[in-house]
Amino acid sequence: MIIKGVDYARFYAICKEIISDPAFKTMKKFIAHSNVSVYKHSIEVARYAYGLAIKKKIRCDVPSLVRGALLHDFFLYDWHEQPKFSFHGFKHARIALNNAEKIFRLNKIERNIIESHMFPLNLLHWPRCKEAWIVTFSDKRCALKETVKRKKRK
Repeated sequence: MIIKGVDYARFYAICKEIISDPAFKTMKKFIAHSNVSVYKHSIEVARYAYGLAIKKKIRCDVPSLVRGALLHDFFLYDWHEQPKFSFHGFKHARIALNNAEKIFRLNKIERNIIESHMFPLNLLHWPRCKEAWIVTFSDKRCALKETVKRKKRK
């Protein structure tokens, strides 16, 4: 999601390291919502969060915001193939964080973004910084848009 009036050059410079990583690219084969891949969803969440922070002039750690948003769903499996009661919604943030920590050096903000993005579903992990709140909101907004868009097409 592109927000009008925002220059995305800095966004793409920040994304470069993560989106060029082979493990991150594997997310193209997993579906997030409707027919949107986890890869595309993650980039859209990061792009929207970045655009929102820039457009609204929110003082925050922009590189951490983008990196955390890109890695928020870095769980690396097809959750549709999990048993019916696998509790993916409750567990995948922690799995994404563990996966991200194996490949990338994360700071405290990025960890909080990844671990708390499912708030309020997962009440044990609260967004504790502006960046995490922005990504949590952006994730819900993008997921809703992806889901509603699919239903309209049917």
